Amino acid sequence: MIHLKETLAISADRRDLAKTPAIVSPPSAQNYDVSSPWESDNQAWWDWYVGLAHNRAAADKVIRSSLSDRLRRSPKYVALDPHPFHVTPLELNALKDELETPYPLSPDACDQFRAEGYVKLPGVLSPGAVVALRREVVAVLEATFGVELDAGGRANRSDGEPPEPGRRFYSAEMIWLENPVIRLFVLSPRIGKICADLLGVERIRLYHDNLLSKEPGCGRTPWHYDDHHFPLATDDVVTAWIAAQAIPEAMGPLAFAKGMETWHRVADVPFSKVDTSYDRRVAEIFDELGVDVDDGPFAVGEVSFHHNLSFHTAGPNETRLSRCALANTFYADGARVMDAPTMVSGDWRKFLPGVEPGEPAASPVNPVCWPPSGDWCQSMESKEGRGENGV
Repeated sequence: MIHLKETLAISADRRDLAKTPAIVSPPSAQNYDVSSPWESDNQAWWDWYVGLAHNRAAADKVIRSSLSDRLRRSPKYVALDPHPFHVTPLELNALKDELETPYPLSPDACDQFRAEGYVKLPGVLSPGAVVALRREVVAVLEATFGVELDAGGRANRSDGEPPEPGRRFYSAEMIWLENPVIRLFVLSPRIGKICADLLGVERIRLYHDNLLSKEPGCGRTPWHYDDHHFPLATDDVVTAWIAAQAIPEAMGPLAFAKGMETWHRVADVPFSKVDTSYDRRVAEIFDELGVDVDDGPFAVGEVSFHHNLSFHTAGPNETRLSRCALANTFYADGARVMDAPTMVSGDWRKFLPGVEPGEPAASPVNPVCWPPSGDWCQSMESKEGRGENGV
């Protein structure tokens, strides 16, 4: 088997972008005006966005808690089942076969998605496929940012502070264009058909992939819904969020506010780009109205699918392992770019190159992922010199 770190190629441009300093907020005299475009890279966007999450309440709770509770909450090496270090990853041919095999999606799953705005499906991936994905995500992010994952401790962040070094929320997009293993997961007919069936559409396109790692000590992800982020003039948008290991409560699993129409309840809350007021107010309203939140753990192989109108958040990573995931977003073929994308859409032109506002969202890097083309598995061909079956 060929080792990833010996073969992984990361472009100089991508490495340079990864060095962009973290920022708390973009400069502006108007806290609520997001009409201007985002003018930095997407890692800087994540550094800014995570800084909009309210974490002080969690810190106060720890301070007020008993000694035994503080010890329970201290960073720990969680016992994942199975542990990603102890499972053999699938070889590339076996991985391809799994990712093109249809998943038995039940009518109940479609009903839940359309009523609640999300669904978590068990057993979408085998443990060997999950471990193959995690090893690739870790290798890409380590090579991109020059860091070592799974090696951090708890951060002590107060509101408004950027993530501390080594305790960031790392992100790398468009990796499917460079990496044959990631490409298998992103263009997977198995995943693509689930997304199309949940949306009830015949054809879907890829918006972008997103390799994510919430580092040990990184705080909450703020409450949000993706309709605020994606510059797509359609509500037929779904994100497949693939946990790259089991995610217990202490690791900060993705959490969903139940109800497709829940977003209406916070539609009037002004979004602030400079502080945590939006996140705090959304949480307060959900609590006041008794909105049911699904913040349960993720089992190995479980994948969540959430609609662009689904409000979701995630807790802090209080363990010593990186919380890795691959998030792939798809939309109905035929959708257009909205007329006036905002800074909350980040560097959206990177994901829709050559497409202008109002035009069809269909660039060469937005392939139709369902139904699949006959050559979807071109990812078997490696430019990095891997062995044919080595991952």
